[in-house]
Amino acid sequence: MDAKAPTLSSASAFQPDRTAYSILIAISVSHCLNDTIQSLIPAIYPMLRDNFALSYSQIGLITLAFQLTASLLQPVVGLYTDHRPQPYSLTIGMGFSLVGLIMLAFAPSYYLVLLAAMLVGTGSSVFHPESSRVARMASGGKTGLAQSVFQVGGNLGSSIGPLLAAFIVLPFGQHSIAAFSAVALLAMFILWNVGNWYAAYRRNIASGHKSRLATTVNTLSQTRVIVSLVILLALIFSKFFYMASMSSYYTFYLISKFGLSQQEAQVHLFVFLFAVAAGTLIGGPIGDRIGRKYVIWVSILGVLPFTLALPYANLTWTTVLAVIIGFILSSAFSAIIVFAQELVPGKTGMVAGLFFGFAFGMGGLGAAALGVLADWTSIEFVYKVCSFLPMIGLLTLFLPNIERPAPARA
Repeated sequence: MDAKAPTLSSASAFQPDRTAYSILIAISVSHCLNDTIQSLIPAIYPMLRDNFALSYSQIGLITLAFQLTASLLQPVVGLYTDHRPQPYSLTIGMGFSLVGLIMLAFAPSYYLVLLAAMLVGTGSSVFHPESSRVARMASGGKTGLAQSVFQVGGNLGSSIGPLLAAFIVLPFGQHSIAAFSAVALLAMFILWNVGNWYAAYRRNIASGHKSRLATTVNTLSQTRVIVSLVILLALIFSKFFYMASMSSYYTFYLISKFGLSQQEAQVHLFVFLFAVAAGTLIGGPIGDRIGRKYVIWVSILGVLPFTLALPYANLTWTTVLAVIIGFILSSAFSAIIVFAQELVPGKTGMVAGLFFGFAFGMGGLGAAALGVLADWTSIEFVYKVCSFLPMIGLLTLFLPNIERPAPARA
């Protein structure tokens, strides 16, 4: 372990204005492993429904238990670590996810499934704000790129989960989830090494090396900042409420409307989530170049025609539209996070925790609310209602212009 730590530190920790690509890749891979674990939960909903005779409302509560736990804790974790950074907390957080994963594999009742989901949510509450901070420290000023690289790992993990569920968990049963403990252990190893870099970076900054990220100044009034943050949170609501309809109920929609098997539906979910990963990757770098406000405009409001068409499409066009929706809608999140961090400089962890937490919370509440709506009406009606959510993107008009030209690179 000691032999690896200097390698990570010497590559980038002592040059705070250069992009530390090795750290960005490490934190992205860790995000991929983390979200692979998380995505197993919604991916096995059809199996859990059969095993425990669950309604759509009870399935929505599983998502709510996981995402609300993460939602409530993430801002607290971010605020705490803004004042008392914890380089090795990422490893500890992944340990919570490991315990939750094992519990999920052997849970004999619905209530223990809920507890397992909450433990995985606790792990996420530590992982996301701190890993977002690491990505910003390693960015070398390319904050949009760094957030995209970090987040695309999570999106790839989310897309891989349904495939693993389709070809491992569904054929071999609930206990086979325990095999993914190896994924959590690998993530813990990587995050321990990232923690070594994190600690070395902080020692170097304390010794006098300064990063330009620390000199960001915001001249907006407090009222304007608060209003802008509320607008950004409304956009997060729009994005993640719609995403909840896809991640939690897309497989049920395909099974119900087109008669697909569980495995076939999981493959379609993978295709959608892979498109989400691709959109996430391009959103940040484009925001660095042309401005994050423009990316937010196109991403949230630009997806509206496609969401409106989805409920009326046949299977082929449903697949095509889902790919377009996933690609466009996902490109905004990196831009929103960096925009918010520039609105509140010096509070990287708190802002990341607030927005990741709110995103998780909206995803959880969305899944629960849409599950109840599906029980009352139909799963097809859910998608007709959700198709109007991107109209909230019109609020982007009221965001301030705080963009700065991208720094010239040698």
